[in-house]
Amino acid sequence: MSEHQPPRRPPRETVTYASAHRGAVPGPRPQHAPARSEISEQTTLGHTYVRSLMRSQLRAALTALAALVLLVGPLPLLLALPAPEAAVWLALGVGVHPLVWAVAHWYVRRAERNERDFTRLVER
Repeated sequence: MSEHQPPRRPPRETVTYASAHRGAVPGPRPQHAPARSEISEQTTLGHTYVRSLMRSQLRAALTALAALVLLVGPLPLLLALPAPEAAVWLALGVGVHPLVWAVAHWYVRRAERNERDFTRLVER
């Protein structure tokens, strides 16, 4: 052998989904869902999917805002009435905080449900 021979390359190995995930059940490689590829490629259909998620999130936010305005908005008028100071604190502590908490809880659950529905749509 010659002293100036280039180093040998290691043999090529074909990596497939099954060989990359050792121990996994061999089978066909999963394909990307059409909706996911539409979104990642930023096509018109992908844009429509994302806009539908944004619209549903906006609808939930506006509904929560409207509920807060209707439930808490008249509070300054109520508090402008002559009343003992204890009644004012009672109205604020017992009346307002549970309402705000309930609306916030509803909004978070709704937003998570919208995202879960969107994820199911994309993963399909």
